[in-house]
Parts: sequence; structure tokens; C-alpha cells
Amino acid sequence: MNGADILSGMIRRGRGYEPVIEDDGYEEEGDEDGGKFPKKSLCHELETGLPAADVWKVYGSLLLAELIPQVLPTIAAKVEVAGDGGVGTILHVTFCPGIPLTYQKDKFIKVDHENLVKEAVVVEGTVLDLGFLKYLMRFEIVESADKTCLIRSTLEYEVADGDTNTASLASTATLAGLAEAITNHLKAQKSAGQTS
Repeated sequence: MNGADILSGMIRRGRGYEPVIEDDGYEEEGDEDGGKFPKKSLCHELETGLPAADVWKVYGSLLLAELIPQVLPTIAAKVEVAGDGGVGTILHVTFCPGIPLTYQKDKFIKVDHENLVKEAVVVEGTVLDLGFLKYLMRFEIVESADKTCLIRSTLEYEVADGDTNTASLASTATLAGLAEAITNHLKAQKSAGQTS
């Protein structure tokens, strides 16, 4: 995945479902803005072939922040953490040179260890400077009947009514790349552990 994939590329449209958002700091649709800025979402799903508990050990903890620069070295230069990994934790992601983004700060607004769901909203950074009014990432680890799981990565965003230029930049490419990279990392670890 190259830097241009962050804001452009193939977009896989997801299934419609109502998200549960906790403490996101934004007005709900139809509140003060009169529903002027409708929520839109994109979704990517990846079958991992791994147990849900193994994948959640990464996504449900600060290990994810530690691994991002390792598994996406051409995208993220570093990730700094302020917090313990729970709701309110801030990740300051600095992107690599050549990426159309310079940085963003993501705030965890939901960490649900029972249902294996984590949500983070961008509270500062280039993505908001581009015109997004809200940019929320949701990661769900969904267990399959065969005891493996899929990673469902959803991007929920808002732009000003009629702003098709900014809306066209929305993509799940980076979230999809992250899911694939984390899956490959876990499989490599598992394989190395079995041969040791």
C-alpha cells in the first residue's frame, strides 16, 4: 500500500447497521445542525483465519498503537500514546513523508472487551483540515462459527452538505491495510512459535 491509498482507492461499501457511539463529543444527527450533515460510512471486512481472542489482544489494547509503525512502515512514522488504552486515550499518529496527511490525533471513545469493539474519533489533524467534520473509525472482531474471526473496519464520516470533494477522499484503504498487516503479523508469530 502506498501513501496515495490513504485518501483514495477502491472503496468497499459495507452493510448498513446503526452504530453505537459512546462519548464521541459530537452532536447527533438532527440536533443543532438540523440533520444538515448526514453520517456516511464505508466498511471493509477481512477473514483472518485466527481466533477472535488472538486478534482482540492486539486491537483491544495499546499493542495496536505499538505495531502500527512496524506493520505499516511506509504510512505511519510513529504513534505516541497518552492514556492507558481505555476510553479517553489519545493516539498521536505522525505520518511518513510523502503521505498526503501529516498527523492526526485519535481519541478512543469506546473500548468494549465483551463485544470486541473499539471506536476512535479523530479530534485533531490533517484529515479534519481537509474538510471532514467527523471521522470515526470502528474496529469489530466478529467470531465465526468455525472459531476464527473477521475484522470489520468501518469508517464513519461527516462532511458539509454538498461537499463532494471531501467526501470523495473517504476510503477504508488504510484500515483494510492495517487489518491485513496485523493478520499477517499474528500468523507469522504463530508460525514462528510452532517451529521454535
